[in-house]
Amino acid sequence: MYKETVLKKEILVNKTLCRFFGIAIFVALTSLGAFVRIPLPFTPVPVTLQTFFVLLSGAFLGSGLGALAQASYLALGLTGLPIFTGTGSGLSYLGGPTTGYLIGFVLASFFLGKNIKRAQDNLILIFSLFCLADLLLLASGALWLGFLFGFHLPKLLAIGILPFLAADLLKAWASSVIYRKLKSRLEQVF
Repeated sequence: MYKETVLKKEILVNKTLCRFFGIAIFVALTSLGAFVRIPLPFTPVPVTLQTFFVLLSGAFLGSGLGALAQASYLALGLTGLPIFTGTGSGLSYLGGPTTGYLIGFVLASFFLGKNIKRAQDNLILIFSLFCLADLLLLASGALWLGFLFGFHLPKLLAIGILPFLAADLLKAWASSVIYRKLKSRLEQVF
């Protein structure tokens, strides 16, 4: 009982430090998620593990810090660190097909962080919000593909959204279950 009280007090005293580490951890996890990639022959964008961490960053860190974590990931990649998919980096990477998805990382994390409290402890609502955030991310990516290649809606759906739905549903489900299990503990930290 005494140790738990001291531990909780220690965590609350260092909330700023915990938030900083939370941002750093999600930048690192999103970076590592880029290395878990499955190239698809019919789309220029691979399936990665990044969206799993993007969703969790928004849910755990909240809208501001979650978006900051994803914007920090983008900034580090733009400075030349090879942390984008396929060890890509730099400003030239922004001309490629994954740019819309990278922008979607920030949007999805912000959206989820802004709305996750409304779901309270209801797993179905939590999962629904995770899916909506992921759909926002996919839509951002598809819009960029349309801009970059001039594709129309059917082609955008075929190469920018549909190939990712099954894997993203699994990632949204897994991340929503993890969030629900850990949220009460992490609410004291962030």
